Amino acid sequence: MLLTEIDINFEAGNGGNGMVSFYKTQRGPNGGNGGDGGSIFITATSDIYALTNLSRTPIIKADSGQRGMPNTKDGANAKDLEVKLPLGTILTDKDSKEVFEIIDKQTRFLLCQGGWGGKGNFEFRSSTNTTPMYAQKGGLGQQRRININLKLIADCGLVGFPNAGKSSLLKELTAAKPKIGDYPFTTLEPNLGEINGKILADIPGLIEGASKGKGLGVEFLKHVERVSFLLHCISCEVKDPKKSYHTIRKELGAYNQKLLDKPEIILLTKIDLKSETEIKKQIKVLKTLGKQTLPVSIHNLKSIEGLKNFITKP
Repeated sequence: MLLTEIDINFEAGNGGNGMVSFYKTQRGPNGGNGGDGGSIFITATSDIYALTNLSRTPIIKADSGQRGMPNTKDGANAKDLEVKLPLGTILTDKDSKEVFEIIDKQTRFLLCQGGWGGKGNFEFRSSTNTTPMYAQKGGLGQQRRININLKLIADCGLVGFPNAGKSSLLKELTAAKPKIGDYPFTTLEPNLGEINGKILADIPGLIEGASKGKGLGVEFLKHVERVSFLLHCISCEVKDPKKSYHTIRKELGAYNQKLLDKPEIILLTKIDLKSETEIKKQIKVLKTLGKQTLPVSIHNLKSIEGLKNFITKP
């Protein structure tokens, strides 16, 4: 199951305490410094299930630095911790309201700073204090309470009613392996595929009232926000394709009016199920919407190649 929103506490490691120690055979302090605590860095991954895997650990904590040792030996620094999150993830600090976003594969940033190591008593020696009886405690590691929200980033998004053929198209166009069935809501979570460097997202089927929580609700409408281009799928099986189009557009606008400004074409799908005459009639009706319309079928290689060329063109 794909999780798209979780709360996690992040805790960087504490710095190790400095040590109070003295030479046994000679005068003077020899307490070493403590090591620095591990910091937590966030990096990007294309694995959309990384957030789901992370949900098994409600607290992510880096190790603390080692305490100082005798003979002016410093404690070891703790290793920094790298946490991988999917592209499109938004992190919000629940206390400071600071927001971080993972927008590309090169994203890497410091989320929680590890505590500095405390100084040992060797560092506090002086001409007026030759036997310091104290050392410095290590600093506390930074802690954050983070809300993590995933909004997928894709070049193209397949939207439309359930059973409009979106998953079949994704499978045919890319190497993705979505679940496919001849019944509504086969797709219960987004699927991603890649075609010549372009990311294609299959957004789970929308229904009338989705913006108010019906069907799969707003859980997946949010993913449309990060899609650059919409491929609006309408099955040639529907009796009123214009009504189907306007219903989905209404739900997109009710969720976020800006979604209606995204560039879009209409894909008339499953054209192998109707006669050529019937398909021409439906295309004529859909063209009155003022949108480019492409007839496609996974059983029509020429139409699939044409769609691939459209998606991958510069």
